Order: sequence, then C-alpha cells, then structure tokens
Amino acid sequence: MTLTSLIEDLGHQLPSHCLVTDPAELSMYDCDGLASYRVQPGLVVLADSVEHVHTVILGCAHHHVPFVARGSGTGLSGGALPHADGVLLVTSRLRTIHEIEAADQRAVVDPGVINLYVSKTANPEGYYFAPDPSSQRICSIGGNVAENAGGAHCLKYGFTTNHVLSVDVVIPDGTEVTFGTSAPDAPGYDLVGAFVGSEGTLGVSTRTTVRPVRLPEDVVTVLAVFAGTDEAGAATSAVIAAGIMPAAIEVMDALAIEAAEAAAAWGYPEGAGAVLLVEVDGPAEEVAEELAEVKRICSAAGAIEIREATDPPDRAAIWRGRKSAFAAVGHLSADYLVQDGVVPRTELAQVLREMAELAGQRGLRVANVFHAGDGNLHPLILFDSAKPGETELAEELAGDILLLCLRHGGSITGEHGVGADKARFMPKMFTEDDLDTMQMLRCAFDPAGIANPGKIYPMPRLCGERPGRRTGPHPLQEAGLGEVF
Repeated sequence: MTLTSLIEDLGHQLPSHCLVTDPAELSMYDCDGLASYRVQPGLVVLADSVEHVHTVILGCAHHHVPFVARGSGTGLSGGALPHADGVLLVTSRLRTIHEIEAADQRAVVDPGVINLYVSKTANPEGYYFAPDPSSQRICSIGGNVAENAGGAHCLKYGFTTNHVLSVDVVIPDGTEVTFGTSAPDAPGYDLVGAFVGSEGTLGVSTRTTVRPVRLPEDVVTVLAVFAGTDEAGAATSAVIAAGIMPAAIEVMDALAIEAAEAAAAWGYPEGAGAVLLVEVDGPAEEVAEELAEVKRICSAAGAIEIREATDPPDRAAIWRGRKSAFAAVGHLSADYLVQDGVVPRTELAQVLREMAELAGQRGLRVANVFHAGDGNLHPLILFDSAKPGETELAEELAGDILLLCLRHGGSITGEHGVGADKARFMPKMFTEDDLDTMQMLRCAFDPAGIANPGKIYPMPRLCGERPGRRTGPHPLQEAGLGEVF
C-alpha cells in the first residue's frame, strides 16, 4: 500500500479543501456512532461531487489503498470505522434531491441527503419515505443503503431495501454501474438486494432512486402502561395474533422510561414498569376498528393506563420520547453501549429475563428499548469507563447478549449492521460454507480487498481460494496482509 503516493496524486486531482491530512482534524473522523472503536484515518476526502468519489476510488484501486465510505457517521456497528492506512471517503456534502415524481413513487437523491428531508420534500405531494431510524434527523440515505436501515415502522413497511428501486455505484475498481431500474420488477439478478446492506464492501453509492409511499389517511398512536415487559410482550403477541398489522409496536422498560423523562418531560407515566407504543394507520374506518381492538387487547393483558393520540403534535411528542431514548440514557450513566439483536417474538420475555441475569452477574444495568413487533432488541448497557474494568465488562455483556439471541433462534443484528463490532460473531450464526459463499460474492466485486476491509466477515478466504474447510494459518496472514482484509 502506498498511501503517500495516493495523497500526492489526489492533491493534483482534487481541490485542497476536499483533503484532510492534519492529524488534529483527522482525529475528528476516528469513529462513527460506536465510539468504543476508534482508528484515525490516513486521509479524509470530503467529496464535493460524484466525480470526486470516482477519482478517489480509481486512485485507491491503482495504489492498492483501502477505502471506507462514510455518510453522517451515525452508524452503531463500526461500519464506517476508518482504516489507519487508508482513505475515509465522506459523502455528506452530496445532498441534492434531483427529482421527486410522487405519482410514479420515485425520488432520485444523493447519498448525503438526510433521511427525514426526503419525507419533508415529498409530504406536500402526499408521500413520505418510510424507513425511519431513530437518527433520521441526521442520518443519510447513503448510510441507510449501506446498512439497510429500518426503524420503528419497519414491521409494516419494511427496511431500506424495500424502498430502493435503483442505485448508482462506483465499485472498487473504479467502474461506475447502476443496479436496478425505475421499474418495480426488472429482469435479471437482484443486484440492488445484494448491494443494499453490504456496508460499503461492494462499492460506494453515488445516487439512489427511492420509492416514497403515500401518507396514510388516518394514524393513531396508542400508549399503554404495564407493570412490566412480560405483560407488554404478551399484549404485543396478542395484537399480531389478532390479525392486526400495526405500523409500529415498540416497548420501553422502566429504566428507558426513567431516562427519557430525565432528559425531557415527555409525559410518560411515573413509575411505569413498561410502556407499549402501538401505531395503526390506513383508511379511517379500518383504523377505528383496529384501535378499538388494540385497546381491548391491552386491557385484557393488564394495562394500567391506556392513552391514544390522534393529533400529529401529540403523536410526535410520544415518538420523540421513544426516539430520544438512546441519547437520554446519558442522563443516567456516564457511558453506555448500544447493542442490536433479534429474537422471535415468543422468546422476548425469556430473553429479557436472561439478559437481566447476565447484567446482574457483572453488576451492570441494561435499559431496553425495542421493536417488539419483530423482536428487534436494542439493549443499552450502562457503565462507567472511569471505573477500571467496567468497559471490558460492558463489552463482554454486549457479546453475551448476541450469543443469547442466537441461542433463542435469533440474529446478531436487526438493523444496525455487522460492521467491525460483530464480525467475530458471524461464524456463530452462519456455517463455513455460508461464509464462503458470501465471500465469493464480495470478491466478485472487490478481488483486491480494498473496500471497507475488516467489516462484516472475519478473516476471509483469498478470492481465488477454493471453498472448503481450511487448516493452518490463512495465506494472507502468512504474507503479513491479514489486516488488508
């Protein structure tokens, strides 16, 4: 790798304001939203255009220098963790919405466009962008595509992949390609499906055609208070079993409620053991029927209090409390670590009990905020990094929570991605043949291994290596190139 030569070349090809080489400034980009992993990049490029992205990737391919793409830097799995001897390619300046054709349900946007801004732009036409991660006020479409972001409403509306028609990509050798078309069901291989969620390992998106959906005729949010998460979970299962498909079902436990109220008075009941949020939307008559059934189910499950919000400001206040929960935990603890795993809905109660036991064994507390409808857990592990050994305990607990999810038939991630944080758990979830097949796909796009190395997979096979069980050291390790991947 010859980063010095690449920097010299880019200095002749790009404006000086696009290049960050000063160590003090580079340190500002040493992590994404998962601050427990930090690596100072060798170079940061703040791309002003698609041409800049193309130039950087061509240069990286020529000099065999690794690159990592970054949008707003809100990811929570270390997916945008820089490479010390590589380029951090920042696309946040590419933030133009090129067109919105509401009638055709298509919007063409740059990777740096903020998620919520797509909805705000489409709202006057009666449409919005459905994926709504908690960071939607600051996260970018490019990052959403890379991580296949979801959000509270993914139960009904799906993840980012369900709302992408096509994506323009610069693949690792510098070739510019387009995956997908404006047609909803184009022939050929589903390369959009392969690219969305690939975490920057197959290339960098430069423009995306997304599919806005029509705003529902009516929306109602129900807030039900329960003595604990067991009762809230029972209500969740009963709602789904009744044939209702809510737009969202969310649960916050007592500690998460305490944090939210400490940060701002959102109006959550004091002393509540758990809060269940159920949102139903659609035609007004259908919503009215589902609302009545949801309230009946919550009452039967032991709800202490039930509220409903129909006005947009009231609904927004309820959701702001939920979406602020991650940051609000900072009011209860000096530090916290967010994890992301999935279990079947029927396993939620048992998993939460076992999680509490694991935390108690280490003297730590865990606040739980999760998408109950699809069993996507977001445990927030509270700790104090100033106390010797407590950071290590928190990280150990985070790993054990993922293993707990797997034991109960779940997944190591629901929407935050694998990144650098969870790569070591991939062999726990997938067989060696599974991982070999994934690696063959990756190598088809990136045989040199320069696109976001070290993410998603543990030490990969050589791109030309025959799949199968390997014994002894990996050839890359023997050649001293293990870190390249």
